[in-house]
Amino acid sequence: MRIWLNEQPKEVAAGTTLAQLRAAVQPEADVLICNGYPVQPEQPLADGDRVVFIQRGRLPDAEELEALLVARHTPGVHQKLKRAAVGIAGLGGLGSPVAIALARSGIGRLVLVDFDVVEPSNLNRQQYFMDQLGLPKTVALRETLGRINPYVEVECHVLRLTAERVPEIFGEVDVLVEAFDDPAAKAMLTETFLSRCPGRPLVAASGVAGHGPANRITTRRTLQQLYLIGDGRSAAAPGQGLMAPRVGVAAHHQANAVLRLLLGQNPEQDQACST
Repeated sequence: MRIWLNEQPKEVAAGTTLAQLRAAVQPEADVLICNGYPVQPEQPLADGDRVVFIQRGRLPDAEELEALLVARHTPGVHQKLKRAAVGIAGLGGLGSPVAIALARSGIGRLVLVDFDVVEPSNLNRQQYFMDQLGLPKTVALRETLGRINPYVEVECHVLRLTAERVPEIFGEVDVLVEAFDDPAAKAMLTETFLSRCPGRPLVAASGVAGHGPANRITTRRTLQQLYLIGDGRSAAAPGQGLMAPRVGVAAHHQANAVLRLLLGQNPEQDQACST
């Protein structure tokens, strides 16, 4: 009979148990998953079962991890994402979760830019840890991404982005994510990228502060190659700070918009769903 072991087809004899299969192919495995659930080793296998053996602490090689990602993603998606390069300008409350979401999705290459270091005040919404305080955000985030998916190529630039450097650093990416919190920097990046890198989409954000309703965060196409995420009005201000839940909602809107663009789909919200 045929089963699937770590998402690869394998022929086994009828009546084979998980324990017997483990002994034959991966005796060091600590966790046995069958059809999505942890099970006991004595369980007999059935035709078509999907089995995953996990050895705690063992890093799967690139081919094995890719097979597992392919199995979890929609058919035909993974190869397109693996070939893609995405730029992220700003690695704070928006940029850091966007990078993590894209790395988990199997993006082939990330180009990260930020001049800042990790501060205690960042920990309320940004994807960093106490033991990373004082590190450049690019260095800290690359370390975290490496723990999630070490096979994503990560290119880091520790600098304050200028108009002259935008096409040099981001000229070859398929999509650019704008994740700055400074209005002047946002405007500079948007104007420069759209004019100097024609035909390449930019996914930006505006209006993500506070703890207002998450459903007000939307994805809108405002120019031919510009997609804007947020509610367009909830700026950070005295009495309205930046908080992890709402910023995270916007960041994942951005990440999802990137995926849809790479897959040839329009990220803009279905008009029938807007309120």
